[in-house]
Amino acid sequence: MTGQTSKGTALLPYAAWAVTRAALLLCVSGVLTLGTLDVTVDVSVIYRGWYETLLTGTYPLDDVTWQYPPGAALAILSPALLPFWEYASAFYALVLLCDALVFGLLLYVGRRPGMRAAGAWVWVVGVPLLGPTVYARYDLMVTAVAVAALLAGVRHPKALGVLAAFGALLKVWPALVLIGVRRGRPTRVAWSAAALTAAGLGVGFALWMPGAYAFLAFQRDRGLEIESLGALYFHLARHVGWEGRVELHYGSMEFLGPHVGLVSTLVLGLAVLALGWLLVWRLRARTFAAHTPAQAAFTAVLLFTTTSRVISPQYVVWLVGLAAVCLAFRGGGMVRPAVLVLVAAGVTVLEFPVYFAEVVASDAWGVALLFVRNGLLVAASLIAARRLWRETVPGARSEKAADVRGDQPSRALR
Repeated sequence: MTGQTSKGTALLPYAAWAVTRAALLLCVSGVLTLGTLDVTVDVSVIYRGWYETLLTGTYPLDDVTWQYPPGAALAILSPALLPFWEYASAFYALVLLCDALVFGLLLYVGRRPGMRAAGAWVWVVGVPLLGPTVYARYDLMVTAVAVAALLAGVRHPKALGVLAAFGALLKVWPALVLIGVRRGRPTRVAWSAAALTAAGLGVGFALWMPGAYAFLAFQRDRGLEIESLGALYFHLARHVGWEGRVELHYGSMEFLGPHVGLVSTLVLGLAVLALGWLLVWRLRARTFAAHTPAQAAFTAVLLFTTTSRVISPQYVVWLVGLAAVCLAFRGGGMVRPAVLVLVAAGVTVLEFPVYFAEVVASDAWGVALLFVRNGLLVAASLIAARRLWRETVPGARSEKAADVRGDQPSRALR
């Protein structure tokens, strides 16, 4: 009986993953619906249109919604690997494969000394909380690269650097996984590998097709998206006579009108402050445990996501993936910010797609959902930053806290 119970417990994460992912596939295939908004249009229309353009031998030079680094072309073209399926179905199948790879990696490392299965459970639970949007964007593919980079980097800093650079050429943010590498030789190896990989691939993409870096101008001209932290001001201002409007602009719903430029600048200022804090932390940090790169990456991406002019729903999957890596380490901390991210994921699916019409209209319920979701992300960012600082900067922790921390780096993971 004990053996059967143990076997059933071991199979539980597999069963949970299979059931939740089947539900996501039913949603993106239209069998199940969540709200009235069709989140699959990005794949069936926008991605498919980019796919057709890329097949002609050029990036989408005339499409301002193309705001991604050149490596994103690989994700958009990836359904060509399954030519026997139509584009959208092939795309969902590949996202499912990346999802399974992350799940498998987290389960695999969870069996190592100093590791645990909690990271796999965070992934199993967190991804479906975002609803069908998580399968209808290529962000989960990018997250898979970042997760693989952090897990490989525990023993192989060069692999961390190569994967981080490749991920950055897919969607920029994976470059942040490099910030927490242990000082000394690991940093030199990881950062050198990242620089060489980025340079080589960057030149390769530029030679591959014209327009590889046209996205820079499109990204620069983006405005203040209605789900961002700074947008909360205008949601409230609309109820007291603000004369602006909400329009589809550069591929997302943005606020346009008086003072939007000023608030956007202030939001960018917050991002600069976040960068400044990370640089100060990097200079002052001295205690690097096996889990420090994951903690630092999680904190950095939290800070930049929260202070972004755009907090699209799919961005939260980045945080779920990094939170999963943090919790895969025994004593790796970040439990509270990870839980906050999971709750934020659940709120995110309510504000998009379920009640997105209320968000666009700045109705009370839509604004309340945004306040809760963005408030959770702010809280998670501050708690994660405090935890990272206290664990790595000399003198930041009390003797009592140091005595009970129980988070020394595992020799087996070095």
